[in-house]
Amino acid sequence: MASHRKPRQHPLASLTGGGSRRARTARTAATLALAGAATATGLDGTAQAAPRPTPAQVKDRVDALYQEAEVATQHYNGAKESADTAREELSRLQDEAARRTRRLNAARAELGTLATSQYRSGGIDPTVRLLLSADPQRYLDGAAVLERTGSHQATAVAGYARRLGSVRQIRQRAEDTVERLADTEARLKKHRVTIVHKLDAAEQLLSRLTAEQRQRMASRGGARNGPDRSGPDRSRTDRGTDRGTDRGDGPSGVPGGAQAAAAAAQAPSPRAARAVSFAYGALGKPYVWGATGPSGYDCSGLTQAAWKAGGVALPRTTYTQISSGPRISRSQLAPGDLVFFYSGISHVGLYVGNGQMIHAPHPGAPVRLAPIDQMPFAAATRPA
Repeated sequence: MASHRKPRQHPLASLTGGGSRRARTARTAATLALAGAATATGLDGTAQAAPRPTPAQVKDRVDALYQEAEVATQHYNGAKESADTAREELSRLQDEAARRTRRLNAARAELGTLATSQYRSGGIDPTVRLLLSADPQRYLDGAAVLERTGSHQATAVAGYARRLGSVRQIRQRAEDTVERLADTEARLKKHRVTIVHKLDAAEQLLSRLTAEQRQRMASRGGARNGPDRSGPDRSRTDRGTDRGTDRGDGPSGVPGGAQAAAAAAQAPSPRAARAVSFAYGALGKPYVWGATGPSGYDCSGLTQAAWKAGGVALPRTTYTQISSGPRISRSQLAPGDLVFFYSGISHVGLYVGNGQMIHAPHPGAPVRLAPIDQMPFAAATRPA
């Protein structure tokens, strides 16, 4: 049998005389009280500001951001090199397609002359059917056409077939190159965005420091004036601020010119000597990501330009420059050798002797002398 017991009342209803409206009012009040308590707790938690990072913590994070930006810069450099190559190839293919199309049109005109002559003499010549065909290549695939034509006509038809296939092949290669270029430009854009975001984050961190703290950081090899986000399209002239200290003297106090000459004299080849001299001449020039000079450089742009002055064409990125010659151990280093850093091979400098290199460190720090122990050493190469 069905139960006829009354529905059980809410406890709040019994306390307030059983009225449903009063019960709802009580429940609402309880909910608001709990919400108010939670809000108060949240405000207490957020009222305490995060502790201000110390200059050492800022430097560590900024250095990490610069290193991450440099990784993206090397990917950008590789993509840009691929894009430049694809553009050159596309231009060449377009020129070649135009030349072959002109030859194809000349062959078509010759076939037209032969077809007209044959038609006037009676009948539909295979050449006419070739010209009228919606798919000339398919028609030409039938070998019988050449057997039904005279020797001169056969030569003209064969030449037309060859040129038609050649033009189609070139056009297909051009279309493939266009697609590859579009993919590469998309990667360029992605890497550019990554670089700018990393440098923006570094700039925000550096803005928290006082001028004195930033100067101390610069004296220890950190950022000088904050990131330069202008990228490879930079057109500003070289900055002259603190150029003398950036050029620097060697550990023995030898003036820059004499030190450059001494390092070049110790180079294992005339080419390496010229590369070393070029690197000394670049001291003080600004770091500009994606740049290969002459106004500014990134790390691999500097080494590429230095060895270009020595008559050796290095590839563009650190990942490819490391394979530009035999590997050299640290004990075998000589002026002109390329020294690479970090496990990802994302930074490179030019060794100049006495445990030092010339390199383009990062945005805000111009080309300078630095000890190779300043960063985690990965490998060394002697370009050949």
